[in-house]
Amino acid sequence: MKYSYYPGCTLKNKAKDLDAYARASARALGFELEEIENWQCCGGVYPLGSDEIASKLSSVRALNEAKEKGQDLVTLCSACHHVIKRVNDDMKNVEDIRTKANNYMQLDEPYAGETKVLHFLEVLRDEIGFDKLKEKVVNPLTGKKIGAYYGCLLLRPGKILEFDNPENPKILEDFIRAIGAEPVIYPYRNECCGGYISLKEKDMAKNMCNNIVDSADGFGAEMLITACPLCMYNLKKSTDEKLPVKYFTELLAEALGVKEEVDKA
Repeated sequence: MKYSYYPGCTLKNKAKDLDAYARASARALGFELEEIENWQCCGGVYPLGSDEIASKLSSVRALNEAKEKGQDLVTLCSACHHVIKRVNDDMKNVEDIRTKANNYMQLDEPYAGETKVLHFLEVLRDEIGFDKLKEKVVNPLTGKKIGAYYGCLLLRPGKILEFDNPENPKILEDFIRAIGAEPVIYPYRNECCGGYISLKEKDMAKNMCNNIVDSADGFGAEMLITACPLCMYNLKKSTDEKLPVKYFTELLAEALGVKEEVDKA
């Protein structure tokens, strides 16, 4: 099975290893991530202005390319997923935005939100299945107590993203169990890390991150995992790695026995 793949800027620059772990894991699980040609930055932040069209066009291009290939569009970064899925909702449900974007794009066939947008975690849960993933694990992370950190962008707004219960999510905990580790539930797992204010309000962001890490540590977590590169960067930088913070694809590759081959490449 092939999916159109939108890697985003971070995973093609500062975090190439996280992208490589995802591709290798996908192959081990029997599907392929086919990178979209000539993709452009999604902007990282969903534009809230009702008349803002230009900054949504890169998302529309990616969505339309996936549509033309007859494929679902998969993202690995929570920020990319958030922006692209919300733009897709606009193209499906907001006539003014849809008309203006299509007039600008001059596509052979207007785009109207036909593409299904999936986060890699949704592929694991809904397409592969966590039970099947568990069967594929060759190096279970037995004994590791891992706290899932969701952050903001995966979960909210819940009615549009439809990713998981925004107040009590469980997809990352189910993932942790599938790779053989023990999930640690703690109160701050879906609180904001201050990622978008980390440059301007460093002390505030640092306090927010410390609250998250202290909460996880207090409930017995030995490690945090996340599905957002910005969250991972912010948690690591702000807390001096009081707890190790890993991206979920690294642990997935380790559990599937493909991490070593990626690291050697």
